[in-house]
Amino acid sequence: MPKIKLPSKSPHIDMTPLVDLFSLLLTFFMLTATMKTSEPAPIDTPSSVSEKPSPDANIMTVVLAKDNRVFFNVDNGKDTILHFRTKILEEMGKRYNIVFTPAELRQFEQYGTSMGVAMNDMKAFLAAKDPKVKSALEKGIPIDSVDNQMAYWVLYTREVNPAVQALIKGDADVEYPVVKKVLDILQDKNVSRFSLVTNLRKVEVTSDKK
Repeated sequence: MPKIKLPSKSPHIDMTPLVDLFSLLLTFFMLTATMKTSEPAPIDTPSSVSEKPSPDANIMTVVLAKDNRVFFNVDNGKDTILHFRTKILEEMGKRYNIVFTPAELRQFEQYGTSMGVAMNDMKAFLAAKDPKVKSALEKGIPIDSVDNQMAYWVLYTREVNPAVQALIKGDADVEYPVVKKVLDILQDKNVSRFSLVTNLRKVEVTSDKK
């Protein structure tokens, strides 16, 4: 008997469900992602060969700009329900007799980058909508002996979150007296261990063999 030859058909793959899934995931990530805000001052960090990553949470960062302004940032920890940033600003307000409204506290908590604002300008900073106005108010956190506000930021941060770790992110050209003053503040507040934020320098391995 002759063999029955089955008709050959090219396979057809329906990509519609895959495209729908991709569109759904893309929309989800766009709606839930948090945009990373730029630092208020450009920082050209020094290079090193250390590959130790920075911690993801429970960190306070002292930022030293090239023009010797000092900025400060602290996160909300691993669980944002603890509201560390809100509590720290409330303590700073008590120190300087400033009462912040719930809206101001929420705005400070949601501010995603370091800020270099003196406490007497904090309300105006939080109320400002124009980025130029905000930038003009960021004259740096005072670190002088007359009004050492940075020392209180460090103190209340450690009181609110005892597990916090300290990072120093300084420009490669920042003046040494400013660095020494910041280090003295950390040591005075019993911060004996801290990490320096650096750029990873490429190490080239050469051989003398030819």
